[in-house]
Amino acid sequence: MKVIIAEKPDQAMKLAAPFRSKKSQGFIEVSPDPIFPKGAYFTWAVGHICELLPPEEYNPAWKKWRIETLPLIPDQFSYRVMKSKWKQFTIIKNLLRKTEVTEIIHAGDAGREGELIIRNIIEMAKVSKPIKRLWISSLTEKAVNDGFQNLLMEEDTRNLYYEAKSRACADWIVGMNASRVYTLLLKQKGVSDVFSAGRVQTPTLALIVKREKEIANFKSEPFWEVFAKFQVNGKHYEGKWIKDNESRLSSQDMAERIAAFCRDKPAEIAEVEIEKKEYQPPLLFNLSSLQATANKAFKFSPKKTLDVAQSLYTKGIISYPRSDSSYITKGEAQTIPEIFSKLNKLEDYKDFFPTPNVSIMNNSRYVNEKKVTDHYAIIPTEQVPNPEKLSGDEKKIYDLIVKRLIAAHYKPAIFNYTTVKTLVDKRAEFVTKGKVMLQEGWRKVLFQENSKDEDVILPPLEKDEAGVVENSYTKEGKTQPPKRYTEGQLITLMKTAGKHIDNDELEKILAKTEGLGTEATRAGIITMLKQRNYIKVEKNQVFATEKGILLIDVIGEKILASPEMTAKWEQRLHEIGQGKASPASFMIQTKKLSQKIVDDAKVQSDTWDFSNIKIENVSSQNSSYNKKDIGTVVGTCKKCGGEVINKGKFYGCANYKTKGCQFTISGKILGKTITKTNIQKLLSANKTNLIKGFKKDSKTFDAYLKWNDQTGKIEFEFPAKILNNN
Repeated sequence: MKVIIAEKPDQAMKLAAPFRSKKSQGFIEVSPDPIFPKGAYFTWAVGHICELLPPEEYNPAWKKWRIETLPLIPDQFSYRVMKSKWKQFTIIKNLLRKTEVTEIIHAGDAGREGELIIRNIIEMAKVSKPIKRLWISSLTEKAVNDGFQNLLMEEDTRNLYYEAKSRACADWIVGMNASRVYTLLLKQKGVSDVFSAGRVQTPTLALIVKREKEIANFKSEPFWEVFAKFQVNGKHYEGKWIKDNESRLSSQDMAERIAAFCRDKPAEIAEVEIEKKEYQPPLLFNLSSLQATANKAFKFSPKKTLDVAQSLYTKGIISYPRSDSSYITKGEAQTIPEIFSKLNKLEDYKDFFPTPNVSIMNNSRYVNEKKVTDHYAIIPTEQVPNPEKLSGDEKKIYDLIVKRLIAAHYKPAIFNYTTVKTLVDKRAEFVTKGKVMLQEGWRKVLFQENSKDEDVILPPLEKDEAGVVENSYTKEGKTQPPKRYTEGQLITLMKTAGKHIDNDELEKILAKTEGLGTEATRAGIITMLKQRNYIKVEKNQVFATEKGILLIDVIGEKILASPEMTAKWEQRLHEIGQGKASPASFMIQTKKLSQKIVDDAKVQSDTWDFSNIKIENVSSQNSSYNKKDIGTVVGTCKKCGGEVINKGKFYGCANYKTKGCQFTISGKILGKTITKTNIQKLLSANKTNLIKGFKKDSKTFDAYLKWNDQTGKIEFEFPAKILNNN
């Protein structure tokens, strides 16, 4: 008999769905089947069941935050089972220890974190039985059956476990030491707050703060431009004055004089350049490009996009969402005709079929075995749903993914770009630019609703044609500061950190894996920066807060804030996962780095100057939320058993500093402030009173908040409808 361990309950249910089964507490028992001749137990983790030990478990002296004990470097890292998840761990352990169980199938997410989650459970259960690995990129019945019939050997993915464990231990060392040293040193300077720093979050914050300072230091300057309207052989067009490739003038008087000089003067077309450009359909989605596109189209946060995509994946209708690849293999390409045969029956997509290109099988822009790493691009599966049965957000994300795949089967978009140079009185040069679409191509799929065409349409113009300036005028403008990043742009920035790129290279770079964090973690890093009040997002614009600016100011340009160094770390971790680098060597370097971080901070603190920072603003971010109750205990943590403290905007575990517990409850959910009384009920009885007035998609509803021990999440529970039989 076999035990299959999935990463989450809903995934375990999907994996067991093709087989005859019965559900029990914490697991599903599958009857004998050709794939499982003696039957099988399907069980699940609840995300991370095991956690690295807190500092005081290695050394009691490390419990109190003191400069003298830094850096904290355990001789050997160890894990423990989280208190809140002990029940499910016990169920898994008992299944693994059954005498009839002869094999374990690791069915965690096919990536490094999934590898770590399940292997940690097996190690903590102290069970030594043969292990095989289920490695699939979708949860359709066909993919599940194929996966179970083509299991990997345990050693095939063992290096991914080493990669994940190295990442977790390295982040523990850097995070614990950096957070403590900067918090303690800032406290000595009169800033009483907890400052979290880390290998990925700090360089990400540094990029945001850099942009914030560029905006703050920007001085807007006025400028003037000169325009002329021409009439040539009865044809009319407009141009902009230019000299030495510069059109802006700092003097209004000079601009007015140029305009006056040009009025009623003869004009001659000196040059007409026409350049034809072809634009290939965009690459298929990886997670970063999907997050960036959804943010631009719908203002979805990266986390929201990931959550929605994960829901679609669990339903079996898209492939694995945490993919870093924009390519598919020939095997996936062979499934596309079946997918299209179902999509072309749907009202939303039928107008796009038949596609101009029947297949992309031999198109290396999309089908490239060498560029598919752990997973292929995010595409719809052959399990095509009725879009009307999806939630509003699910439908939006599914639509993006479907149309991106359809567009790949269309021809290039082709444009003629025309540049006309006109000389006024044989001296003053004006430039006119226009664009004409010769072939719509893939834009029919992705831009069919773009009814406004703002391109300049030029009349047919030829060199040496002569005419006159009908009118000329000046236009005043002001130089603009750099724009703040959107959350979608921030995801792209994290992926490309450490490299100089231009727009032409952006799409190519988005198909690679270097940068800050991974596809799976970048959304979480942005969310963490929000929760820790380092950044705030207003109208999809990312702002650095006083607290975030202060932390980056005191760290300066040291290694902890370096995007380039963190990108190199991520690359080294990737090499560990490929078996090309040593985990032991990586950890030695990490320990050296933690010592350097502590030493640098001590030296830097002597030069810190807070004259331009309002210290009182740094720790007052919660002032408008339950001000009199901030700091009070409201209950017991669901994850580690510690005290939950009112932090103002949210309620958080007091063991965050000492044990790294990240249990939090937002003080406002879907526009509704959650009262202290309801927080206490949720923590003590797992359920709040009925809360009225939640708002979503312009609709309001009433619901209870309920803690789910299995998923480790807070969920809505809707009141039962009362039927009136009178």
